This record gives sequence, structure tokens and C-alpha cells, in this order.
Amino acid sequence: MVEVVISSRNRDKVGEIKAMLDGLPIEIRSLLDCPFIPPIEEDGNTLAENAMKKASSVHDVTGGWCIADDTGLFVDVLDGAPGVHSARFAGEKATYDENRKKLLAALEGIPFEKRTARFICCMALVVDADRREVFEGIVEGYITEKEVGSGGFGYDSIFMLPQIGKTFAELSFERKNKVSHRGVALRKLRMRLEELLSIVNRQ
Repeated sequence: MVEVVISSRNRDKVGEIKAMLDGLPIEIRSLLDCPFIPPIEEDGNTLAENAMKKASSVHDVTGGWCIADDTGLFVDVLDGAPGVHSARFAGEKATYDENRKKLLAALEGIPFEKRTARFICCMALVVDADRREVFEGIVEGYITEKEVGSGGFGYDSIFMLPQIGKTFAELSFERKNKVSHRGVALRKLRMRLEELLSIVNRQ
């Protein structure tokens, strides 16, 4: 069985990724299981750069298959902020709540129709020196004027999908994974993993 390491210590992200890859003939670990791997600085200019750096850095240590996620919330009226700095919007060690409050304060007084935003997720896969790929998922929506819903994490309670009329935080875990940016990217990643695993099994 192929071992795949998720380059993340974020339990929420790790849980979503594991759920989307369930059923594949792989053994999944994360950085929560690898305390010997040092923190990785996310200093890229894009989500794709950060995701690839995280996956490549872990691959360099383990020598095995690695995947990494980087996700950003891009708000149009804020010129794309918080963007690649979404996880650190309110500071390097900001909590989910602090990031949400700072964003809502920045949008105070902005009418709903101008609060357009998009979640973008980049999932990087590193198998070896020749197989390094990034898969992208994008979901369009609006930033609400207040938090709605108690599920999810991060900015989920203030990001509303217009086609559903609900925030991510109002959706079940399963439904969110079907429509979210991370879900879109992970379905692409899963298809690629299935292809690669079939090659391994034939060898």
C-alpha cells in the first residue's frame, strides 16, 4: 500500500482531505504524525507556489508521495485580499474568529451585491522528481454581513454560495465536500491518484 503524507498540521483540512480520498488503496498520514518535520514557511506569491513548496519540502524529507493544500479567499472590493494571506489575515497566529472579524470589519457598510468573492484551493501532488502537479478548485460567492451557521472552519460562516443560498457553515460535512473549492480540487487530485496507483499496481 502506498503511503501518502498530507503536508499540514491543520486538523480541519486534514479531515476533509482524508474524507475525499477515502477508499483509495493508500495509507494517509499528516504532519501531525511527523513531528520531526520542521515548519514550512509559506512565502510564495501564489497559492500554487505555496502548495507545491509544502508538498516538495515534505517529499524531500520522506522521499514518498506527498500532497499539500493552500487555500485563499479573494474579495473583489478589497482588491483580492486576504488572498494568499487568508490564514494570517489578522496576524501570524490569528485564530479563525479573528480573521473573520477583521474581514467583516473591512467590509462594513459595503452592500451585499458588491461583496463578491471567491474561494480558490490549490492541491499539490509530489510523487517523485518528474511527477509534480497542482490541481485547482474555484467557487464563487458572497461575503455575508454577519456569521451564519455553526459548521465548517475558517471563513465558512461568512461565505455564501448564491446557488444554494447558504454559507459553507450551514452545510453538512458531506454536502460541503461536494460543492467546495477544496472538494473540486480534491476530485481532480483523486482521479490522478487513481491513475498513478494503477500504474504502480501493474509494475
